[in-house]
Order: sequence, then structure tokens, then C-alpha cells
Amino acid sequence: MLEYIWAFIIGGAICAVGQVLIDYTKLTPARILTGFVVAGVLLSALGIYQPLIDVAGGGATVPLTGFGHLLAEGIRKDVEEKGLLGIFSGGLTSSAAGITAAMLFGLAAAAIFKPKDK
Repeated sequence: MLEYIWAFIIGGAICAVGQVLIDYTKLTPARILTGFVVAGVLLSALGIYQPLIDVAGGGATVPLTGFGHLLAEGIRKDVEEKGLLGIFSGGLTSSAAGITAAMLFGLAAAAIFKPKDK
């Protein structure tokens, strides 16, 4: 039960930071989203994000910072195995399932729902 509470607290805090950025800055949503991915990469590189995942589970892996962490860890792993060539393949290899799922769900939504003109 405590795992769910930590997931809610950590995930909610990450989302609250995004909401504060939307409400109180002039940053565009695209810049905020990109910033979250980059923040996940940086926190992963500093060794901070994995302990956060260990405590919060899905509360830390589901937000975009988790996607940045996933990319960084995939690149780190591939660089260890393949050398510098892993920089180009690691991120896509580690995130291929998530990217594919997003594309398929997007395609399904586009097929099911019809856009309305305003």
C-alpha cells in the first residue's frame, strides 16, 4: 500500500512542477515537455533518478522525466556493450516498445474518433 502512496506523491509532485511552469511562466507546452525529458536524462546521469524510481515506481517512470531516464539508461547500456556506436542505437532500443504503443494507440484513436470542425 505504501508503494501506491509514494507513487502518487512523487508522480503528483512531478506533475505539479509542470502545472506551475504552465501557469507562471511563458514557456510553451512543447518546451516544458522537452525540458522534462532533458531533466530525466540529467537526473539519470547524476544517479538521482534510479533511486526515485525505486521508491515511487510508476510515479516516476510514467511522467516524461521517466522517458528521459529510459533513454539515458538505454544509451548507457549500449555504450557499454557496443562502444560509441551505442549512442545512436541505445535510446531507440530501450524505448521502442513505448514508442510503438504510442503510435498504435494514436492510430486507433484516429480511426475510431472523427474530428469536428469548430
